[in-house]
Amino acid sequence: MSKRPNFVLFITDQHRADYLGCYHHPVLQTPNIDAMAGRGVAFDRFYVASPVCMPNRASLMTCRMPANHGVRMNGIPLSRRNVTFVELLREAGYKTALVGKSHLQTFTGFSPTAKMPEPRQGYRQANGELAEAVRHDLHEPCYNVESPEFWSGPEPAVPTPFYGFDHVELVTGHGDRVGGDYKRWLLEREPNAANLIGPENQLHHSYICPQAIRTAVPAELYSTTYIAERAEAFIEAHRDSDQPFFLMVSWPDPHHPFNPPGKYWDMYDPDDMPVPDAFKRNDWKRPPHVTGVHTVREQGRAQLKGMSAIGCTAREAQEAQALTCGMITMIDDAVGLVQQAISSTGRKETTIEIFTTDHGDHLGDHRLLFKGAEQYEQITRVPFIWADPDGEKGVRSNVFGQTLDIGSTILERARCEPAWGMQGLDLFGSTTRDAAFIQYAHQKSMDEIGIPPDIHTIRDSRYRLSVLKDMQWGELYDLEDDPYEYVNLWDSPHVRDDKLRLLELLVRAEIDHVDRTPFPTGRA
Repeated sequence: MSKRPNFVLFITDQHRADYLGCYHHPVLQTPNIDAMAGRGVAFDRFYVASPVCMPNRASLMTCRMPANHGVRMNGIPLSRRNVTFVELLREAGYKTALVGKSHLQTFTGFSPTAKMPEPRQGYRQANGELAEAVRHDLHEPCYNVESPEFWSGPEPAVPTPFYGFDHVELVTGHGDRVGGDYKRWLLEREPNAANLIGPENQLHHSYICPQAIRTAVPAELYSTTYIAERAEAFIEAHRDSDQPFFLMVSWPDPHHPFNPPGKYWDMYDPDDMPVPDAFKRNDWKRPPHVTGVHTVREQGRAQLKGMSAIGCTAREAQEAQALTCGMITMIDDAVGLVQQAISSTGRKETTIEIFTTDHGDHLGDHRLLFKGAEQYEQITRVPFIWADPDGEKGVRSNVFGQTLDIGSTILERARCEPAWGMQGLDLFGSTTRDAAFIQYAHQKSMDEIGIPPDIHTIRDSRYRLSVLKDMQWGELYDLEDDPYEYVNLWDSPHVRDDKLRLLELLVRAEIDHVDRTPFPTGRA
């Protein structure tokens, strides 16, 4: 292969590690992604930098932790002051393209949940750029590109380069109510698409799971199809070009709502899905933040149409699993179409294929759906596959990897130096992680606790330890003896030495990931 291979990065949204055939799901069929794993390396210890969309996608792009790139939680756009690995590829001569979801900026159009504190009586509070400790430009129009307001104008187009992407065909939102360039494509093919979109237009079904929506949008007009079609078109347009390319193919599924279109709706039977182990146990002492989520649902106060974790029944869990499998199989079919385009244009031997996601979903484990402040494996551990025609084939790796390592590994393979201050590691290099370090924060307060979560986690080969800001309790699980994370050992004296070791490991991870930018400008 050339020293400058092409790269196609496939990325899904809210897709936990064990929901692929090659990651041992008992029912789900994903032959195209499985074949990719057979041609490359599948990582079994791959974790997010943060188990929520915007922070982790920003870590993917910048090869840095949330505390450093600034997107600590959903609702903070990625500042252009950050250098992305895509910009470095572009500077090195790569054609760069994004087809699908970005979510580096907010796309709801809603005001933040978090509020600035009111000034104390008799105190003056500065406004404008002096209101926050660090000046920023995040209210400028360039950070409004993914919002409904931007796309409501006549013939909108993403200004490029967009975080390093020369070519952008954007999809915003989730389910069938998605916008961006996809919406224009949809209306060209079906001018009456508004009559097909949303729960008010859904087809009849008997599912009881929250956010189970049988979309009336046919599979051939659904966003998964659009993304595959436009990715194929990009590859075909570069059939005769000698310029190497980096293409990110980014689907908004299988994120809820659970609405696989057409044949994918009933491709999997909920009765064939396993009942999560948590529904078979009565001896589980739930930590306070999980108890809060369950209590709110039991009392009928849960936001069932929202984004945060909710409690669920066993049947709801099985239905959510079956519908998620339908969405994933549709994505797998779309991956196959893009792979065909790679082959038909003669790029198969010069293109590295990569597959990952931004975070997972509980899908019934711990009697939960969606994601939230609960740092269980189901939302922090994700699939990662690297298929290099010149690399190893059919290998399973136990090397610890994280989302911020993806761009660093791509830069290494493309023979590009990372920018100073990038914190990702080459996943095939001599320096590896001895644990995963995860940062999580959110605007929404934890149910029944009343304060927003701010959690730092360390996950080594055996244990997971999480420390919560302002809480006098934490979490410590022995995943070797307790793989479902039921028994919190935080206050257990028999693991005192392990707890101290993990706390030291967490402190060292915090130090290792201190921001090293800017580089010194001189001697004092």
